[in-house]
Amino acid sequence: MAAERNGEPPPRVADEAAAQRNSNVENLPPQVLRLVYKEVSDLAADPPEGIKIYPSDEDITELHTAIEGPEGTPFAGGIFRMRLVLGKDFPAVPPKGYFLTKIFHPNVGHKGEICVNVLKRDWKAELGLRHVLLTIKCLLIHPNPESALNEEAGRLLLEDYAEYASRARLLTEIHAMGGPGGTSGAPQDPNDGPQPKKHAGDPTKRVTGPGAASVAALGNGASGACTTSSSSSSSNSSSAMGKKKADKKRALRRL
Repeated sequence: MAAERNGEPPPRVADEAAAQRNSNVENLPPQVLRLVYKEVSDLAADPPEGIKIYPSDEDITELHTAIEGPEGTPFAGGIFRMRLVLGKDFPAVPPKGYFLTKIFHPNVGHKGEICVNVLKRDWKAELGLRHVLLTIKCLLIHPNPESALNEEAGRLLLEDYAEYASRARLLTEIHAMGGPGGTSGAPQDPNDGPQPKKHAGDPTKRVTGPGAASVAALGNGASGACTTSSSSSSSNSSSAMGKKKADKKRALRRL
């Protein structure tokens, strides 16, 4: 009762909460846990390019990662924290993916949930976690507006790529450039946040993807191999910087 008066849960409630958090570990068969442990250990020792792995010592069924925003996209220069959650029926059922860092992307919902075919109808038990991580990184390069969770981002991607890229770049500068791991999706006052990096917000930088031809190629949901080309950046003129600041202010009012 003293714990309840102090605003802390009684020991029984705390134990139940801990059991709930570890329920996936308890429900997975030992042979599956061994396979997961081996795959996570291999990923930590040899992670995919541009992805860092942070295994949990307490719960092997929850994998935290940090994905570098691919060059040539509105997410370049950002670090996006993400987690994969393996359910009690894994690997028969695909893991669930969530972005912890706030991102403006057609296939990422407002709570960070990720919509990609490999986590749904295209899932096969033999694909493995490495394939999932690579596919999610590819999704940053090739969004799929046909299965949008963020309808506004999907609409802008199809109808006004410049506005879509501006919004995505702005949120990247605010939420994903605050140091390793970004801000974990926590709300942040743009006046208190880190100063944006020029190469990520430079309006003169070429961004791969605009145009009808590029959008038409996005329908595969980033399930295949993806490539990105690096683009050169040039110095901003004073007028361009003024326009950028004005665009930011307008975009912030819409957030």
